[in-house]
Amino acid sequence: MTTAAPPSTNAPESGAPEAPGRLHRAVRAILTRRELLLVILLVVVLVWMTTLSYGGYLTGPYDPDYLSAALVDAVPLAMLALAELLVIVSGRGGIDLSIGAIVSLTGMVFGFAHGLWGWPVLAAIGLAILVGGLLGAVNGVLVAWLGFPALITTLATYYAYKSLAIVINDQKPISTPSIQSLYSMTEAVEIPVIGRNIPNVPLGVFTFLVPTVVLVWLLLARTTYGRRLFAIGTNDVAATWSGVHVAKTRLLAYVLAGVLAGVVAVYVTGQFASARPDAGTSGNGLALPAITIAVLGGVAITGGIGRVSGVLLAAVLITWLNAGILLLFEGNNGSQFQLLALGAVLVFCALLNAYTIRRYGGTR
Repeated sequence: MTTAAPPSTNAPESGAPEAPGRLHRAVRAILTRRELLLVILLVVVLVWMTTLSYGGYLTGPYDPDYLSAALVDAVPLAMLALAELLVIVSGRGGIDLSIGAIVSLTGMVFGFAHGLWGWPVLAAIGLAILVGGLLGAVNGVLVAWLGFPALITTLATYYAYKSLAIVINDQKPISTPSIQSLYSMTEAVEIPVIGRNIPNVPLGVFTFLVPTVVLVWLLLARTTYGRRLFAIGTNDVAATWSGVHVAKTRLLAYVLAGVLAGVVAVYVTGQFASARPDAGTSGNGLALPAITIAVLGGVAITGGIGRVSGVLLAAVLITWLNAGILLLFEGNNGSQFQLLALGAVLVFCALLNAYTIRRYGGTR
């Protein structure tokens, strides 16, 4: 009797999945690691705009000096995008449309305190932070405790805060000498040791943005509150059964967002050398670009997913893209095409986030 030879060990087993190809792995890495995608997009924008600059298609040089100077606009956008990160991660449709109006109103309060009442700058900053936190708490109470939809709630408070900022000083900005002296907070400075070899960097990057990035990262990655925030954003019912106070955790996210808006109000007051009633709402405002940056940075609009590093890279990408668009078109056309690019980016990143969550379970 003959014995059948055993099957070859080199043959693939029936029903065994084939190893994913290199292209599949590369696509998955780009989609699930948002920082990698943002770095690629950033390189594409820089190469594209630099090529146009050398070809004479831009109205000015798109060079390192111009890019460094443009970072003055990245500071408030990145900080407000981090504020949006906190509220969006909290889940249940968390979003804050009023954050630009909070910047306007707290900026006017800061202008009154430091510019008209003669308060020391640190005391005035403390007041702006306190007012920002209180305005954020109003949003938090309505959303977290009373259960109002965040979109409608923050849209309503946007109108309320914006109108208060306008009427509080009869539509007039506050631009006293003490306020004008704050412009030095946003001036470009030379970095020690290596500063001679690179362009000067706006001071606000070091005094406002870097501390905010570090504090928000520590809050989300190294504290119990950060773990609770991600937990309620992922599944607030499960978080409740785990002993997490969902309403309190979500409320604090809106308070912290208001605090960050108060800090941004101080920065933009120095940037404009004036406390303006429309500082956070003029043009397309600060809220929509901040939300766009947060979503582009990998923050899932459904909640529970988001990273500080992605938001920071997205802020730089949007800032340098806008800077290039201003040079690509003459006159006011540049600002209009900025809005077009912002809308296109928002649609793109929303679709990308939805696909990534459905296909791979979200970004890392």
